[in-house]
Amino acid sequence: MAWLNELIFGNSIAHGVMLIALVIALGTIAGKLKIAGISLGATMVLFVGIIAGHFGLTVEHHTLHFLREFGLILFVFSIGMQVGPGFFASFKKEGITLNLLAVTLVFLGVIMTIIFHYVLHIPMATMVGILSGAVTNTPGLGAAQQTYSDMYGDTDPNIALGYAVAYPLGVVGIIFSLILIRYFFRISLEKEGANVSDKEHKEDATRLISLEVLNSALFGKDISEISQLINRNFVISRVFHNDHAEIATPQTPLNKGDKIFVVTTAKDAKAITAFIGQEINMNEMDWNKLGHQLISRRILITKSDLNGKKLGDLKLRATFGVNITRINRAGMDLVASPNLTLQMGDRVMVVGTEFAIKNVEKVLGNSLKRLNEPNIITIFIGIFLGVVLGSIPFVIPGIPYPVKLGLAGGPLIVSILIGRFGYRYHLTTYTTMSANLMLREIGITLFLACVGIGAGSGFVDTLVHGDGLHWVAIGVTITMIPILIVGTIARSVFKINYFTLMGLISGSTTDPPALAYSTGVAGNDMPSIGYATVYPFTMFLRVITAQLLILFFV
Repeated sequence: MAWLNELIFGNSIAHGVMLIALVIALGTIAGKLKIAGISLGATMVLFVGIIAGHFGLTVEHHTLHFLREFGLILFVFSIGMQVGPGFFASFKKEGITLNLLAVTLVFLGVIMTIIFHYVLHIPMATMVGILSGAVTNTPGLGAAQQTYSDMYGDTDPNIALGYAVAYPLGVVGIIFSLILIRYFFRISLEKEGANVSDKEHKEDATRLISLEVLNSALFGKDISEISQLINRNFVISRVFHNDHAEIATPQTPLNKGDKIFVVTTAKDAKAITAFIGQEINMNEMDWNKLGHQLISRRILITKSDLNGKKLGDLKLRATFGVNITRINRAGMDLVASPNLTLQMGDRVMVVGTEFAIKNVEKVLGNSLKRLNEPNIITIFIGIFLGVVLGSIPFVIPGIPYPVKLGLAGGPLIVSILIGRFGYRYHLTTYTTMSANLMLREIGITLFLACVGIGAGSGFVDTLVHGDGLHWVAIGVTITMIPILIVGTIARSVFKINYFTLMGLISGSTTDPPALAYSTGVAGNDMPSIGYATVYPFTMFLRVITAQLLILFFV
């Protein structure tokens, strides 16, 4: 039975894989259990890992370190790919406010760290470790250790020890703070979800309206001329005149009493209605009855060579006599303007005859099987570039040592950029939601299992002996007080949606477990967008402030 003893208590690769798999499985099961209606989700993997480490079940150091960092890379990269297409639009809307709140949260933690240092006479090296653990920021810990080593030629073990004891309750404290904010403001998740839907779709969502042409200035003018007269985003899909319905083309003239079917945005609908005439009570089904030979159908773009091309360049209307009215991307309808850039996975609404639509299907692909094929080239090119970016040292004037974005910040930034601009370089960025979620969950559970196993061996001894409990209390205070202050300001002053607020707090504390909890609670992408909006700048600040505290207070 020597092989079994070696498998369970040895130091082989087989032992490491088995232990991590067991920790993830048990932690995931425990994370589904609800206490008082609350479950911690993937975060429980961390605590199962701590228990395993406490009882002497460990993984070889280099293997553990590799799996931890690789899991984190997979997690943040999948987030970046998911939120990338809408990241910059989100930043324009409220990104400045979110980043200012994130900066406030960061500096509140730094100020509290300095206060505890002077009031309780705790060495700053230890306090920086506690701060890094309290906000679950491993790169900050590494930056502090490196700066200390560069200054004194040796490392201070209390930096890592402070981090180890503060980290677990830092994770719990962040999630508990989110729960406190929810109950303090009596937030209804259902109502917040409805508010998100209203806010996101109120102005940018498509509207289908039927209009009667009454503006005498438009009589006799064709649709291309009319489009140039009003600077609004709309497509005229069909026209009913001379007792029959036909597909609208740029050369179709409009005359008094003509009825038209228009696809536009909610914010442009009133202006277009006032400009053309008046709205009439006809829906899409009514239009389908008028033109018996015309049908409408959604067609999937599944040909990779169309990725990044503009809709107008395909000349579908001129070639096949069809009209493209709107495009559904990630659940949102977009007005089909000629300058709209197409991406793999877009669902194109086509109006035309059955024969014409079948020809359009051949051009666009419409093969669900092709979409289900994973695009691993883009993923690993992105990870490669992200690691390179995260490893580049940035020299900042006044700071004697360079800083890096690290193995989390670099891949996140690159994945956001690929998700938004990858089509320009012929990179297929489409990934099914299930595939993205699988990649994300594998990444975060690997990361948490490795962190827990690594911290478990000395965790209990640190708490029982010395100042461990004292450090834990300080860490929880540094974790929760800034979050509660910023959360209260964000909710009461800036009226930020709770789902976005969860992402803001998770990103400000650079805490993947809190984000995993938040996305599970929200059931939408709002926490991920908030997280990705503040994470890059926050990560930079966490690394910088950790180094500055060592440089100026040690």
